[in-house]
Parts: sequence; C-alpha cells; structure tokens
Amino acid sequence: MSDEEHHFESKADAGASKTYPQQAGTIRKNGYIVIKSRPCKVVEVSTSKTGKHGHAKCHFVAIDIFNGKKLEDIVPSSHNCDVPHVNRTDYQLIDISEDGFVSLLTETGGTKDDLRLPTDETLLAQIKDGFAEGKDLVVTVMSSMGEEQICALKDIGPK
Repeated sequence: MSDEEHHFESKADAGASKTYPQQAGTIRKNGYIVIKSRPCKVVEVSTSKTGKHGHAKCHFVAIDIFNGKKLEDIVPSSHNCDVPHVNRTDYQLIDISEDGFVSLLTETGGTKDDLRLPTDETLLAQIKDGFAEGKDLVVTVMSSMGEEQICALKDIGPK
C-alpha cells in the first residue's frame, strides 16, 4: 500500500438518494411527499376504509414546494411513498445581477452564484427593494431533489 494520504474535498452525499421511502399511512399534513416526481408539501390527507377486498387508501392533496402547483395522489396506506429530503439553508445576499441571478455568501466565506431570483412577486419585490435600500438581507434557500429556490427573506439590519 502507498503511504500517501487521500484528501477528498467534496460536499457529495455519497450517492445518497434524493428521496426515502415511508409508509403512506404514516405521512401527515405538513409533511413532504413526491407526487409525479415533484417534491410537495402535504396540505390534506384523508384515509378511506378498506373495501371488501383490499387496502385502506390515503388520498393526498399536496402543493409543489417550488412552483406552487396543487397535485393529488391516492396510495394504498400499506404501500411505501417516496418522501423527498428537503433542506433549508440561510445565505447572506451580496449582489443581484441584471440577468436575474443572485450572488450569495456561504457560511464558509465562498460565494454561490447559480441561483435565480424567486418567481414569487411579493418576495421578489421585498428582495429588490431591501437590496436597493442597502439593507443586509439573509435569504433562505430550500433545496430538494436537485432543485434550489429562494423561499424566504430576513432583514438583519443596515450595512
């Protein structure tokens, strides 16, 4: 064997899946579920009784966490559903470019420049107005299943 030490600098998650299985009957309101391969937040769950031959069914009504579309799914309660890994990270806003991308300061001191401004009009206006006024803004970025989007904004005072 060689005496060299191997150093790996990566934030890879060892090929971890974007979702994990969970029994449909255990998913509750305000939980997350994958419907039509989109990560969604559950807004309503109703469970039907078992039929003459068969399973109790769970009827999920959920809203896509990135585009706000309402999706529905019916799954036997004993079957597994995919649940997305959803992460929220706070970054400080450094700059907004003309082409609609934001420059964010990471916790390690680097920059993250691959995120677009949010499509939500009120949040977009708050970010642009706050930035124009020279406020120190912290944006919350939600990431799931390989997608990222700014979902919230905090003002931490003047620069």
